[in-house]
Amino acid sequence: MSFWTESSTEPKRNFRFRVEITGFGDNSVIWWVKNFKTPSYDISETPHDFMDNKYYFPGRLTWADCSMSLVDPVSPNATQLTNNILVNAGYKIKGKEDTKTTMSKKNSVSATKSVIVTILNSDGDLIEEWTLKNAWLKGATFSDLSYEDDGLRTIDLTWRYDWAECVHGDGTGEFSTTATT
Repeated sequence: MSFWTESSTEPKRNFRFRVEITGFGDNSVIWWVKNFKTPSYDISETPHDFMDNKYYFPGRLTWADCSMSLVDPVSPNATQLTNNILVNAGYKIKGKEDTKTTMSKKNSVSATKSVIVTILNSDGDLIEEWTLKNAWLKGATFSDLSYEDDGLRTIDLTWRYDWAECVHGDGTGEFSTTATT
């Protein structure tokens, strides 16, 4: 039977998601996220020549950066929350504080705590959940200001992580399987 003729099934929709970042303090569910690029990976290849043939073998898996865009509300102030992650990661403003300490992976990961993206169905039940493991904020770009633009101010964030875990649900909110790559 074809998917399109079944009224009991539905595709996953791009706009049904929520992002949770526990490094944003009391605002762990980030309702002002506009978009999120879910985890992706590449697998390198190693060729082997044998006589007049070429054979390929899978190599190492590399996870790509994840990116997201936020609308910058006045309250809570997303710019301040983003900059707090930077400070909690160990960044010190020159001339303001003791600058002997520097950023580290340990501090950066603990400043972010966790980045979780949950894909929902039409009833709001969990279908799929991605957790970025050892995630840290790699970059932040704040939107340009212009008197000719009446759009919303945004922040683009880039996340680096060691690997991702994807948990699949059956659409009822209960997770049925776990696949870690």
